[in-house]
Amino acid sequence: MSDLEHSGHDGLHSGVLDAETVRSSSLYNEDLAPIPSSRRSWGTYNYAALWIAMSVNIPTYMLASGMIAGGMSWKQAIFTVFLGNVVVLVPMLLNAHAGAKYGIPFPVFARASFGVFGANIPAVLRALVACGWFGINTWIGGEAINAMVVVLVPSWRNYGTGVWICFAGFWLLHVIVIVLGIRTIKFLQGITAPFLLIIGVALLMWAVVKAGGFGPMLSTPSKFQTFKDFFRFFIPSLTGVVGFWATVALNIPDFTRYARSQRAQVMGQVMGLPTTMTLYSFIGVAVTSATIIIFGQTIWDPVQVLARLGNPFAVVIAMMALLLATLNVNVAANLVSPSNDFSNLSPRLISFRTGGLIACVVGVVVFQPWKLLANYSNYIFGWLLGYSGFLGPIAGVMICDYFVVRKKIILVEDLYLRQGFYEFSGGINWRAMAALAAGAGVAFIGLIVPALRVLYDYAWFVGFAASFLVYWAVMHAVDE
Repeated sequence: MSDLEHSGHDGLHSGVLDAETVRSSSLYNEDLAPIPSSRRSWGTYNYAALWIAMSVNIPTYMLASGMIAGGMSWKQAIFTVFLGNVVVLVPMLLNAHAGAKYGIPFPVFARASFGVFGANIPAVLRALVACGWFGINTWIGGEAINAMVVVLVPSWRNYGTGVWICFAGFWLLHVIVIVLGIRTIKFLQGITAPFLLIIGVALLMWAVVKAGGFGPMLSTPSKFQTFKDFFRFFIPSLTGVVGFWATVALNIPDFTRYARSQRAQVMGQVMGLPTTMTLYSFIGVAVTSATIIIFGQTIWDPVQVLARLGNPFAVVIAMMALLLATLNVNVAANLVSPSNDFSNLSPRLISFRTGGLIACVVGVVVFQPWKLLANYSNYIFGWLLGYSGFLGPIAGVMICDYFVVRKKIILVEDLYLRQGFYEFSGGINWRAMAALAAGAGVAFIGLIVPALRVLYDYAWFVGFAASFLVYWAVMHAVDE
């Protein structure tokens, strides 16, 4: 019997004919199929470890250190990071529910609201953002490898192409992992998560000793003279923090489809996300503050900090730890989703592995990550803030559809069929498209009209709210 017949959840049709029809559909392949209960083995620890592995990484560090470089005090930066992660946890858990209940991945879940063909729009938008993140993490990893090689072989710094060779090597390692599949991701998370936290704490202790204690490290005051000045920087920073995980807040069903229960995925995420992000962000904040004392300048890039440790053995160990962390987050957060999303474009032709390989190429060629990391402003206010204006509206449509319109009931087989319940108009739910366009329009109008700049600063929030309300209104009007 097929996965569909064994899944046994609310909303499923019954009968062998339905399962056979679904398997023969052009919208179906084994990678996108519902995961049956017998194959759902992820427990609370796996989800906590997932977030530890994804949060303990260089981009997290740079998110917090960028706020210090931008003028915040350490308390202001930590509060911003913590609040942003609590906020993004809400849509994360809401979207996670469908994955755990029905065993379906994000692009298939999106078919319920956007239509069996229309789902390609949010899936591709999410995939492109993931590709950009993949490029960013891979470039950072390449820089870390290059710095490590320079410590071991000082003459390596004379080769202008050295960093590009390291970048290519780290890129190839990702290709190998994606070919090996999802089980490799679970294995890496399980064995590395505790170790990575230990390394982060060790880096913090080094900074404390070098700077002469926490007092001197954290004594730098905020550069903002008034609350208005602080608030002007705080809002886009908060939106950037939400945007940081707005990607996974959409495709979290890609992971929760493997959950043993709803409780397992909820508890694991609640314990893993806000706590780990805040802890590792504190490390970024504290170490960046310490660089002012130790090196006489603010260094927001941890690779540059680690390269100055002085002890070659310490540099190699620290770089290896950060490389492992970067590999973890890059595969889990930035390759799993686009692999499924690109597969959703043509399930019969593009497998999970093929989709992942496409993402590997797009992330480097299209996004050119070395430009996105040129400075903290490009990273936080350009990259993080910009794409959140698209992802917030997608989340608004999907959450409204699942919880308000559908009341958490999905006809799973119809998600894989043409002319089924989710066919809408030619496979596209134009009402969802209109809501998505409205949300993105409200978010990005601030870039065009200077007087409305505040809307762009709140891009994820206003985009989510606008699309949620528009979608509810148009769907409610049709029902009447």
